[in-house]
Amino acid sequence: MRDALGRVEGVRSNDGSYEPLTVAGLGALLVGADEARRWRLVAEFLEEYRWEPAQERAALLEQEPGMTGDEHWDVFLAALTEHLATKDGRGAPAWVETRSLRRFWFPFNTRAARVDAVVHAPAAFRRRGVYVSPQELNVA
Repeated sequence: MRDALGRVEGVRSNDGSYEPLTVAGLGALLVGADEARRWRLVAEFLEEYRWEPAQERAALLEQEPGMTGDEHWDVFLAALTEHLATKDGRGAPAWVETRSLRRFWFPFNTRAARVDAVVHAPAAFRRRGVYVSPQELNVA
């Protein structure tokens, strides 16, 4: 759902109460979006996730997102889910184990970004072949 400025926000339930965006909802929003928009959506998801109480965050990661139409982003969502669950001291949902790339992907593909990502990519991303540096996730 979008607010008056076009930003993604959590959804309103039938009774009008706020519900934060889930990783499955994020996946649906990524379908057909260009790269710049996808990174803005990830940033907004992460912002909402950070504001949620720790004991409620696991529910935002449980439902498996549908396919986005881009294998890189499908795997990115699995890596992001595992990364967030690990940061919260929990195991990731079982669905993340089914997603991995056969060929490495560097979303930020400059020489400096590649070197930084090879050295510093979080484990959940590295093991799936997605090389993104932690600061990209903090900024995103």
